[in-house]
Amino acid sequence: MQYGILGSGSWATALAKILTDNGHSIHWWVRNTDTIRYMEKRRHNPHYLSAAYFDPSLLNLHADIQTVVKAADVLVIAIPSAYVEDVFKQLPADALQGKKIISAVKGILPTGNQLLNEYLTNHFQLAQQDYVALLGPCHAEEVAAEKLSYLTFSGKDAALTKQVSTDFSCEYINTMVNTDVVGVQYAAVLKNIYALGAGIAHGLEYGDNFLSVYIANSASEMVAFLRAQRHQSAVVGENDPHYAASVYLGDLLVTCYSLFSRNRTFGNMIGKGYSVKAAQLELNMVAEGYNASKCIVKANQTVQASMPIATAIYEILWEHRPAADGFKAIEGYLV
Repeated sequence: MQYGILGSGSWATALAKILTDNGHSIHWWVRNTDTIRYMEKRRHNPHYLSAAYFDPSLLNLHADIQTVVKAADVLVIAIPSAYVEDVFKQLPADALQGKKIISAVKGILPTGNQLLNEYLTNHFQLAQQDYVALLGPCHAEEVAAEKLSYLTFSGKDAALTKQVSTDFSCEYINTMVNTDVVGVQYAAVLKNIYALGAGIAHGLEYGDNFLSVYIANSASEMVAFLRAQRHQSAVVGENDPHYAASVYLGDLLVTCYSLFSRNRTFGNMIGKGYSVKAAQLELNMVAEGYNASKCIVKANQTVQASMPIATAIYEILWEHRPAADGFKAIEGYLV
């Protein structure tokens, strides 16, 4: 299969490294032509994961997104959720016919409050069998350093899901498969929100004892939402997924604790008194938990799960509730 990658940030760069380390040639959409020239000459991305070097014979870099889409059998989408819709407006409605999609998007598309598979089905008539979600506790920086990491591939077509998981497996990446396509995507959305909250708690000078209780309760709240969502969607004939697995609990833990977590870093600045705008400027990267906190409140109007932690974080970020006041309320929810 010929792979194409859409996106050129840290996660896209990490995924490009995995594929090329496994000997796969890739077509890679990089919007900036100066960046393309640099990468062709110097063999690494100057803006993200600059320690990750590429075999130039396996790189086909393009500034035109349609060139990448046409050349690829399988498209890996690694674009921040807030920008996906603007990017895909550049493509005709039939652009994804015959394509397989691997989503590495860790958020909800804000305009229609949709997961990526829902958006692609509605706008590009993508069959759900042609969609695989790629998620798990896997910071791009550790991939670049070739530290052992775990990825889960979730899809409805067992053969496709197994094939792409095999293509990404290597000495420093272990892969697993499951069928909970919607659940793993919502888990990725929620863990970013809770990680942002963990950062706020750190900025407010709560200690490790509190943080452990906060994360344990966040995990419980996440599972309650995922189960309610499955019930609301009338998922039948399947047992609940193993919610203590890496793609659920593992990803929540690393995103809440790791110093590589941009959501935790963003939240830490909010807890220390930065405005949202100032924190965004300081971080200079997308913290998915910010938009996700608003999107999940909207989604929960249908799901109707009890989500006091996520709601308090939303109020801090979007309704100007003082962080200290919001976390004083969270204290009362924790068990």
